[in-house]
Amino acid sequence: MTYLGEGWDSRADLIDGRWVDRRPRRPEIGPQLVRETVVMPWLAPLLPLPVPVPVIVSADPLVVRHELVRGEELASPNAVQGRQLGEFLLALHAVAAEEAALRGVRRTPLPIERFRAEVLPHVPEGAALLAELRNLPADTLVHGDIGPEHVLGTDGVLTGVIDFGDLQLGDPALDLAWALHSTPPEFADALAAAYGPTEDLRMRALRWHQLGPWHEVLYGNDIGDPQVTAEGLAGVRDRLKIGVSREPIV
Repeated sequence: MTYLGEGWDSRADLIDGRWVDRRPRRPEIGPQLVRETVVMPWLAPLLPLPVPVPVIVSADPLVVRHELVRGEELASPNAVQGRQLGEFLLALHAVAAEEAALRGVRRTPLPIERFRAEVLPHVPEGAALLAELRNLPADTLVHGDIGPEHVLGTDGVLTGVIDFGDLQLGDPALDLAWALHSTPPEFADALAAAYGPTEDLRMRALRWHQLGPWHEVLYGNDIGDPQVTAEGLAGVRDRLKIGVSREPIV
């Protein structure tokens, strides 16, 4: 067994160079991992890139296992990869939300009250962003955490997408946040050409991108790590500066 690392929710180990075992880091993550074992076998054949398809190998303690999705985190996203991810997200967002709901996928409400209590006192200029995130659509199956650590590639092409723990019924713009607003122009342009986002969708994606570090602040508070909290607050301030001259969402 080789330790692969751990994220906010789970720990991962590589077994025999082929299998990935994941264990929840907190009790409330257990049902999330179990849900993946129900949803992913149904979802995987509908997508154009490999994704994890976990099964339960131990109920107590909970361990789920899936075949290793090969590839490395994206370091230099290119146009080919942008087109591939655009096609992947187009396929994902076209999946019937009603069918996903039957398999336990739900809407994930934003922790607005915690944002107000734990972030706004330090960054009061963020109040306008929170106001813009009210009443956004939540009718599309979305990955919920698309970023360079979850989009894998080798030799200039994508080889898979991982970590579906945040799979939810939400705003498709959430999955476009990093891809459109934090990648090289050649990647973002190719993704946009494949996906075809409207200007409204682009703007909502920017707002989701700006919101990303707010979650880091809450996580730092949850684990009692002032450094993580401080880094999150710095990220909040930096991203609020992006697109400040744009008109607000209506």
